[in-house]
Order: sequence, then structure tokens, then C-alpha cells
Amino acid sequence: MTRYLISFPSGAMDHIPVEEMPAVGEAAHAVVREAMDAGVLVFGGGLAADVDPVMVAGDGTITAGTYPQTTEFDGGFTILDAPSREAALEWAAKLAAACRCAQEIREFGADAAVGN
Repeated sequence: MTRYLISFPSGAMDHIPVEEMPAVGEAAHAVVREAMDAGVLVFGGGLAADVDPVMVAGDGTITAGTYPQTTEFDGGFTILDAPSREAALEWAAKLAAACRCAQEIREFGADAAVGN
């Protein structure tokens, strides 16, 4: 099995009217439950928009902010342990339909030390 990151930036959902967000949330939770039942879900969630990111250096120094190229990296994330890329793409399509926005998919590199 290979692990995949399926994600989208928060702005990807800006086209959805506020009154429809509860239905989107329920649809997304239904896909998550399905992934749990299938035994492929590793983790899922969204970053807290009201908590600012910080950078932590090797010496422990903490600096407000983030890498410049990741300022918009603040949406929803799902990590799956799927039997194939095709299976991961199918899950991404289900999440795209539920969240009403396209999903980006990336494959984690193999690293036996951490179980993938």
C-alpha cells in the first residue's frame, strides 16, 4: 500500500454559498466514513484558519509566518493508504464531488522507517 496526500486550498471552496456549507460538510464526512470503513483512511482534516503558522528553526528559534510559497497552504487534507494510484484517484474524485472543488493528489515517498 502507498500513502497519498489529497488536498485543496481553502479558496477552492469560495464559490459555495454559506448556506450550503453544512451539506458540503456532511457529504465530505460521508466520504471520510466510507474511507474509514474501507480501511484506507490514515488522517483527514483542515488546518485551523484562526491559528497563525510559525517557523521553528533547528536551534529552536520561533519566527512568525511560513515559507513564502506556502502562504495559501491552508485548506483540507486527507491522507490515504491506498492499494494503487488508481484507487487513490477514485477517492480523490469522491472528495472532489463532496467538497465541490478539485483535489490535488500527491504520492508520499517510500520510507520503511515510518511505515510507508
